[in-house]
Amino acid sequence: MRAGYGYCASHSRFFWGLRLYLVCAPVGMPIMWTLAHPKIGEREVLAAILEVDADLISARDGILLICDKGFAGKAFERELAAQHITLLRPSRKDEKTRYGEPMLKKVRQLIESVNDTLKGQLDLEGHGGRTFEGVAIRVAQRILAMAAAIWHNNKIGAPLTRSLIAYDH
Repeated sequence: MRAGYGYCASHSRFFWGLRLYLVCAPVGMPIMWTLAHPKIGEREVLAAILEVDADLISARDGILLICDKGFAGKAFERELAAQHITLLRPSRKDEKTRYGEPMLKKVRQLIESVNDTLKGQLDLEGHGGRTFEGVAIRVAQRILAMAAAIWHNNKIGAPLTRSLIAYDH
């Protein structure tokens, strides 16, 4: 895989690189992740992740997947439903309010908090990788570091499981 030129709507700018797709548990524990070319559609990337980790998905019933508006699509939602996955996302402007949408504001804060942990405490964007393999290794290191901290903090009963401050020497 190679990096590419893509558009970041949240920053209203173009960028060169890769997109990180991360599926987490509610506490922020990483479950699945991938790096993708920025021009590949979000639904296609998520479908590929779910296909690669089909055993992980089929071992659980009644998965709730919380996503952004970019994952909208009736055919995509049918594919997810066939895998016993319920998609919770904000409604688009041309849709009526979707079921469960009012709780998304609270969840959005959690999503941004996971992003902040990766970007702020683990310097995700300053990885220094020069090849796809180098970037993938450095991103994997940061995701694994966050997972290890969450696991350890949970085991010791820390009040903030995603905090890495105690390990910052």
